Amino acid sequence: MDLADLIDRNAAFTPDKPALRCQGQAWSYAVFAMRIAALARAMKLQLGVRRGDRVAVLALNSPDYLALLYACARLGAMLVPLNWRLAVPEQMFILRDADVKALFVADAFDAVCAPLADVLPATRIVGLDCAPEPGGDLATLIDAGSGDGREPHVDWHAPLLIVYTAGTTGRPKGAVLTQEALLWNGVMSQHMHAMTAEDHVLTVLPFFHVGGMNIQTTPALHLGATVTIHPRFTADDTLHAFAQERPSLTVLVPATIQALIEHPRWQDTDLSSLRAVSTGSTLVPQSLVDAITARGVPVLQVYGATETSPIAVYTRLGGDLSRGSSTGLPGLVCEARVVDGDGQDVLPGVPGEVVVRGPNVLTEYWGNAAATAEALREGWFWTGDIAVRDADGNFTIQDRKKNMIVSGGENIYPAEIERVLLEHPAVAEAAVIGVPDPRWQEVPLAIVVPRPGAAVTQDELRACLMSQLARFKVPRQFVFAAELPRNALGKVQHFRLRETYGG
Repeated sequence: MDLADLIDRNAAFTPDKPALRCQGQAWSYAVFAMRIAALARAMKLQLGVRRGDRVAVLALNSPDYLALLYACARLGAMLVPLNWRLAVPEQMFILRDADVKALFVADAFDAVCAPLADVLPATRIVGLDCAPEPGGDLATLIDAGSGDGREPHVDWHAPLLIVYTAGTTGRPKGAVLTQEALLWNGVMSQHMHAMTAEDHVLTVLPFFHVGGMNIQTTPALHLGATVTIHPRFTADDTLHAFAQERPSLTVLVPATIQALIEHPRWQDTDLSSLRAVSTGSTLVPQSLVDAITARGVPVLQVYGATETSPIAVYTRLGGDLSRGSSTGLPGLVCEARVVDGDGQDVLPGVPGEVVVRGPNVLTEYWGNAAATAEALREGWFWTGDIAVRDADGNFTIQDRKKNMIVSGGENIYPAEIERVLLEHPAVAEAAVIGVPDPRWQEVPLAIVVPRPGAAVTQDELRACLMSQLARFKVPRQFVFAAELPRNALGKVQHFRLRETYGG
């Protein structure tokens, strides 16, 4: 049995129920299952894709993006989602590193195809369209396919996804996730959201991130729920969907929440269909959580990483949501601890590194034994994130270990400073990095983006921080900027700030 069989089973139980909706079109579970089967046949017989082969996709969110995922599951192949925000040389590195056999690419991203012929001449390129009816290269490929679309000896242990993590130092690494990892990740999502087949998920985050694909989308499909897909996030489309399409669940990151609450229609949009909004990926300012809960919608926090599929720690719908910045408890089927450098558990309230173990964790970094050995130790994945646990076991994530500033022997976590800065009414965005100092080794530097029309001085920001933080944590210098570098999920790229400001 493979992951695609879950779609087949739902098609048997509820063939006419909408599985996917996208841009005015609806795919029933029966249609979705047939599309997966047809695509698997075409990939096997026309492209020669076999167990263990890599298949890349470069496109906006669409139903066929998900059909590719499940077709790969049926064949025992691995899907390599490409971040469409990357530069062509970055995408080319991933394609070479994964040695892909086929690339499915949307017309808008043709630029990556030209150099591919020279670098990977054996790679087949297939045009990808969103519509299930005939037309376009994908439809032609499917029409030519016939026969059996399965691969023998595929089971839950077969690798399914290679998701490349951001290259904060050097080149990105491909985290390998099995079919089993997605299955158990889905179980935790279903537990977190009290999800049922009656739910309607709205997905606006990109599928090339595990958050967009796996926090709600694949778990909902495994249960037989309905998923509405937006090709990419816009505040207009999301608010319209809340009011007209009436989803019950969605995942938003801080950058998308900010865009929604600043939209003129935010206060007037009917949110009554939403049972919860889930958020995570980075520091979530309390003001954003408050803006959603003020509209009567619970906010769930989720913590994890690409390497954990991504769900590892979360707050649960119907559980205790009163702990402010806490990201909750270890998930239903995985373990999480906070440890020191020797792997020993630290006491409650003491910062340490988060380590995770469970069936949702990566098996390796593709072709990178050294990185795998560093990250996976005795079955535990060392996340590189710093957290504290309270006496009841709840996690509060403080920062990336690599972001930590050591100043005069004191550990300073930039996220703590950023959280206070973001509470200032004149501050729209803030990031803190460490810069060299002859006396203290490092000191914090704050990069601040003021709100439009707002005026604020360094002295005012310093006074705000001094009222809430120890003196050694307060930045010596503040830089005002027009924007911060962020990835597709809105996470601030501190490593780029360090390159710019000498951290």
